[in-house]
Amino acid sequence: MATEHNIKATGRNVEGKGASRRLRRAASIPAIVYGGKSAPQPIQLDHEKIWLAQQHEWFYASILNLDIDGKVEQVLLRDMQRHPFKQIILHLDFQRVDATQTLRAKVPLHFLNEDKSSAGKAADVVVLHELNDVEVSCLPKDLPEFIEVDLSALTVGDIIHLSELKLPAGVELPE
Repeated sequence: MATEHNIKATGRNVEGKGASRRLRRAASIPAIVYGGKSAPQPIQLDHEKIWLAQQHEWFYASILNLDIDGKVEQVLLRDMQRHPFKQIILHLDFQRVDATQTLRAKVPLHFLNEDKSSAGKAADVVVLHELNDVEVSCLPKDLPEFIEVDLSALTVGDIIHLSELKLPAGVELPE
């Protein structure tokens, strides 16, 4: 985990469909934090700040420091529900992270040097990316924000398998 990402939240004691609708009309997002040794905790977040954060890749693939009424917990985003056509986030699910237990998370792949490879320079060749992210298993401190895939040695007809990826120390592919 290279950088820390902090998100402010407020605990909520009112639950249900009506309470969630009232929160959304007030530009807040209902959410829940679950997992670990604590009970699930309903929270609310500011919609504008979360909307800006969710436009970045790190929001989905890194450990977040969730500040709930002054108490900071490390969490991982597990689910996001969005409105079908409006730019509104309806609900978020966060999972607490234990520093001593391995976790599984999807990490995005960054493809580098495609234009420098002989396959990328060929006129009639299209380089396909079948996967844009990969599931990794590691301790929370070792979770990378992304994994780089160097395509500079790629020639026409080559395939890069998951076993050929250069993974950071402490990170492995469960598949």
